Amino acid sequence: MKPSLGILFLTASLAFAAQARATILPDACGDDKVKFDVKTETSTTPPAPPAAGKAQIVFIENENHMVGPFMYATVRFGLDGAWVGANNNNSFFTLDVEPGVHHLCASWQSALKRIEKNVDVASFTAEPGKVYYFAADVTVIPTGENTADIIFGLSQLDEDKGKYRVKAWKLATWKSK
Repeated sequence: MKPSLGILFLTASLAFAAQARATILPDACGDDKVKFDVKTETSTTPPAPPAAGKAQIVFIENENHMVGPFMYATVRFGLDGAWVGANNNNSFFTLDVEPGVHHLCASWQSALKRIEKNVDVASFTAEPGKVYYFAADVTVIPTGENTADIIFGLSQLDEDKGKYRVKAWKLATWKSK
């Protein structure tokens, strides 16, 4: 076999293996076929507190740079196996939840197959009346002309950082595509 043909087969098999692996999402996520169309707007009103007997999660997307020409990342958030919404470019939304243990998922929604399945998970125990801040961070690190490394992760923020991001970022609204 010619070396160039061998490299082609190796590349194709690695790409196929990566796509096969990429279709598996953690249990905390929703159905991978669900996609969101997100709009953001400046909000001067802080979010309402959680409803009586419930806790509140504030889902935040923190993005340091466009991921492509005129393109920001859209991150969808899952809770206990179902998608509950999405953010786009430095935005947030809130969700009231029952007290107890919850499993969260953040997954980058993208048309680009090589970055579509960036995913991270976290879990926490919600207490009535408390507000929890979770951020999906999309960090773009330019590595050369037209290339970049992208770091993606989900983490819980402390109250001060969470409140600041809500104050500084836009409110996200979405609908399923």
